[in-house]
Amino acid sequence: MATPMLVTDAELAALDDLPGRGGRWAVDGVELSVTNLDKVLFPAVPVAPVEASAGGGGGGRPEVTKRDLLRYLATVSGAMIPYFAGRPCNMVRHPNGTDEHGFWAKAAPKNAPGWMTQWPNEDAAKDETRWYVVVDRPATLLSMGNLAAVEYHPWTSSCARSQEPDWALIDLDPGPDTTWDQVILLAKLHQTALEHLDLRAGLKVTGKRGIQIWIPIEAGLAFSDTLAWVEKLSLMVGQLVPDIVSWAWTKADRSGKARLDYTQNIRNKTLVGPFSPRAASGGPVSVTLTWDELDDADLAPDRWTIHTLPARLAEVGDPMADLIGLQQQLPAI
Repeated sequence: MATPMLVTDAELAALDDLPGRGGRWAVDGVELSVTNLDKVLFPAVPVAPVEASAGGGGGGRPEVTKRDLLRYLATVSGAMIPYFAGRPCNMVRHPNGTDEHGFWAKAAPKNAPGWMTQWPNEDAAKDETRWYVVVDRPATLLSMGNLAAVEYHPWTSSCARSQEPDWALIDLDPGPDTTWDQVILLAKLHQTALEHLDLRAGLKVTGKRGIQIWIPIEAGLAFSDTLAWVEKLSLMVGQLVPDIVSWAWTKADRSGKARLDYTQNIRNKTLVGPFSPRAASGGPVSVTLTWDELDDADLAPDRWTIHTLPARLAEVGDPMADLIGLQQQLPAI
């Protein structure tokens, strides 16, 4: 299940050899100018004193520099890019690190090089983004990483068919009082429902607190179709556990309960992509899973980080990879 490397060991070694201020890095057939490689983008997570004295792991996680981020993106690009190629990408940038304010970056950089694929959104209103980056090669991913893009959110529709999604999304969004066991329960209830409907679906932890389920679908459906279908499924599952699910629109009105957020199935409304880092200390990563891993006692939504995910990827590969491009009808509910 090993994922093919798109960046060579020699190219990774060249990154390691650059000075902290940065320099020219030849990778993926182009020469990138990378800067401030020793800048900390993800602060460390300190070991809690009580946990440390007890001899446990303590939850401590090392800091992540820009060099670490670029090395990670290069290493996982073979697994990550198939979810992004051919579709627009929304990003979150944190130039001053994830402990400082970040911002959404949807528009392609004004000085984007000619080799970087861009897509013109012909349907954009005057106040909406017109030109989007398409992350279809390692050099593009690394160029955006150099701009401190730390989160990558692919559209669920392609540039070629931007009004027609090819994924239906289920977002298990925990509330303040939602336990991890309850998130697992919601995921398993969806698993049972999807098996009953004879649908294959992918599963991933978000890198923060939740779980997402991605369902590959056939071409030709509109966003209104996937929105209505996921809403029906969510209502059906939510009725089984009304004590832990709220349908209130705002978090303040949910009484701390989880939300099954079907509203993500709208054009240009995205969820974080597989293997994207998350904007949080320690550099947690959104990671695809097998359904059996829901029974792993060590599973946590932020279990893997920029530092630890490459080893898992080398060992188990991407459990969701064979779902990319799968044509499935959404059966009546």
